[in-house]
Amino acid sequence: MATRKTDDAFSIAALDPAKFSESFRDFAEKGAAQSKEAYARMKEAAEEATQTAEATMESAQTGTVELGLKAIDALRTNAENSLSHMEALLGVKSVAELFELQTAFLRKQAEVAVEQARTLQETSRRVAEKVAAPGKSAAEKAMKSFKAG
Repeated sequence: MATRKTDDAFSIAALDPAKFSESFRDFAEKGAAQSKEAYARMKEAAEEATQTAEATMESAQTGTVELGLKAIDALRTNAENSLSHMEALLGVKSVAELFELQTAFLRKQAEVAVEQARTLQETSRRVAEKVAAPGKSAAEKAMKSFKAG
């Protein structure tokens, strides 16, 4: 029966230190390169996310100002129309004239309210599109990078 020497396979003399250190060096270099690459990707993603957030906030701020100005304009118009109507009511000479003025005022206010609502809705839609644009663009870019990668 042939016996195999197990002490040769596990002896320290069987290990070549040059090969061991070379393998360890290769492993360490590959790990370092992968870490640097992962860091670079994370840094780029963080910078893109920051830019997206800044663009979104800027659009939101601009849109809020625009909507606020539209609302102030609507309030001003409504106040002016109400004051003009009150002045006209002071000169009423009969009940028929009162009903005529009131009916005309209500009809005009309804038309103005519809127009103001349409304007605010359109402005809100444009603002929402502007606010969503940076995020949408970033999402599309991320999806392309996942598909390419």
